[in-house]
Amino acid sequence: MDTRPSLFRLTTTRVAILLACSTVVAGAHADRGKAAPGVQSSVNLPEQSQGKPPAWAGKAFRQGVVSAANPYAAEAGAKILEQGGNAVDAAVAVAYALNVVEPQSAGIGGGGFMMIHMAKTGQTVIIDSREEAPAGATPSMFVGQPFSRRSLQGVAVGIPGMVRGTEMAVNSYGKLSLSQVLQPAIALADGGFAATPRFVSSTACSSATSRAKNSPAAADYFCPGGDFRAVGSLVTNQPLAQTFRQIATHGADCFYRYMPEKGCDIALGIIEGQQYNQPHLSPIGKGGSMTLDDLAQYQAKLRTPIEGSYRGHRIKSMPPPSSGALTVLQILKLVERFPLGDASQGYGFGTVKTANVMADAMRLAFADRAIWMGDADFAPVPAKGLLANDYVAMRSQLITPGARLDPNPAADDPRPYEVAGLSPATRLAVAAPPVSHENGTTHFSVVDKWGNVVSYTNTIESGYGIGVFAGYQRPDGSFKNHGFLLNNELTDFNTSPTINPFTGTAGFNDVEPGKRPRSSMAPSMIFNPDGSPLMAYGSPGGATIINSVVNVTINLIDHGMTMQEAVDAPRLSVSSANPSITVDPWFPAATVTALGPLGLGYAVNLSDVGSVQTVLIEPRTGKQYGAADARREGTVIGLPRSGGR
Repeated sequence: MDTRPSLFRLTTTRVAILLACSTVVAGAHADRGKAAPGVQSSVNLPEQSQGKPPAWAGKAFRQGVVSAANPYAAEAGAKILEQGGNAVDAAVAVAYALNVVEPQSAGIGGGGFMMIHMAKTGQTVIIDSREEAPAGATPSMFVGQPFSRRSLQGVAVGIPGMVRGTEMAVNSYGKLSLSQVLQPAIALADGGFAATPRFVSSTACSSATSRAKNSPAAADYFCPGGDFRAVGSLVTNQPLAQTFRQIATHGADCFYRYMPEKGCDIALGIIEGQQYNQPHLSPIGKGGSMTLDDLAQYQAKLRTPIEGSYRGHRIKSMPPPSSGALTVLQILKLVERFPLGDASQGYGFGTVKTANVMADAMRLAFADRAIWMGDADFAPVPAKGLLANDYVAMRSQLITPGARLDPNPAADDPRPYEVAGLSPATRLAVAAPPVSHENGTTHFSVVDKWGNVVSYTNTIESGYGIGVFAGYQRPDGSFKNHGFLLNNELTDFNTSPTINPFTGTAGFNDVEPGKRPRSSMAPSMIFNPDGSPLMAYGSPGGATIINSVVNVTINLIDHGMTMQEAVDAPRLSVSSANPSITVDPWFPAATVTALGPLGLGYAVNLSDVGSVQTVLIEPRTGKQYGAADARREGTVIGLPRSGGR
């Protein structure tokens, strides 16, 4: 039986009907293997170096394309484009709409990274709205708390960044006001939406330890009456609509500052919410230390993308505090010496050789990531050294096709490749940092009629964050609910204080006040030789984000897949130095067997890997395309709605 995913395809007409009538949304995995008609397209990367015309396929558009993990969110972005907004405005509209329809993955209680390319100036920037540790945070605050407990407590909540980041984006690069771009999300929260299969299936109402039931308000919302909502049932969130109205009226300050004279009380709800300490987990449970002063001082940061190349294609992605760009680019450079895509040499898609090389490249890169990557505002990250050709070539020699890299690779010292004349340090015998538990998140990509492009990854970290809505207890004892979940982003820091084995100093990702935890998010763009963007893409999925971006890049460039084929194809992911591989359930079975305990000796797990949403601009004609991922409820809406041309 063919279990490959068919696209979750909704035409714009069906989306409009769905929004107007709250009809049931078909699930992304409800009918795998059967293609349905829709606006998604399939396109190839141009073979400019060979002078061949690109095999552009699928439906093309001229007025903009939105690719998101949910049809309602894609519709919100499309509406803003139709109202004269640009890609930045539309991306912000998508982000707030996702807080309504995909609250378990992202929202204003979290943060993210927005990569923006402005066509007129040729400028490419990233707005960093990553959460931040409060002033009271300490390196040892998670000691003795297993992830299953610390991730459900207020101590895990970082200062949310999305609202500051989206305000910066609209004010600096948009065409509309923040108030205008929030209107679709306000209407969606007020009027409601039909519960999608993913909204329902993501909620573990039957589990006593479910994040969705971690607090009374969350349990009432996600599991009314103690049970799942029905697919297609109407879901509203009036408290969130009111919160959005406050932000639309008074700006981001209404979120970050307690201003009761203006009716701005959201900050109070954040502070009280992050003091949450599950009673049954005491005395291990901990509330957070965040104060109103911590919230008031938070600022989004403008950053420059890290740039690299793969087989002549320029790629830009997210710099620290994310490990995304560095790890993606390092993996690609590690495999570049192998003839991936050449089936005659055994390097076709999904073969044992290809999977073996990719897996060990990921293990090497993640070993370096664990030691050398973190918030560069606190300790300089040796980015140049990690991507230096000589350093990567030395590391790549450890990969042997047909044999698993053994023992598990350790990080090496890239600093001599960063600073001329510096000798490699002797490795100290210290414990390696723990493996990250991050997951969840969402990604979407947008292009507008002017050629501006956005690639935006947004998160509250684990599914449902800490499972607590921002809100506070009124004097009369009632609960003022602000309608959004608080993140548990600080669990992305090291659990205990660590030592860098080459410097003897504190670990790059240890907790510090004001520091942003290391991320895996990798909003990315591939560029044409003239500097214009060819494609924007990215993925959710914690550490698998990096590998989802790597897989799609290799599928496009090495295996010659169309854009949609590259997104649909089964992926392989390794997120530590350990020989443990995760592959999509429809990965070639013979390869899975050959990689496993009776073959090369990897532990192989079957699970969906990521959810890539992408847009593309054909460089010669300017036609626009989109591809969406069936692993979630991926949807592409292209403009004009009358059809592509």
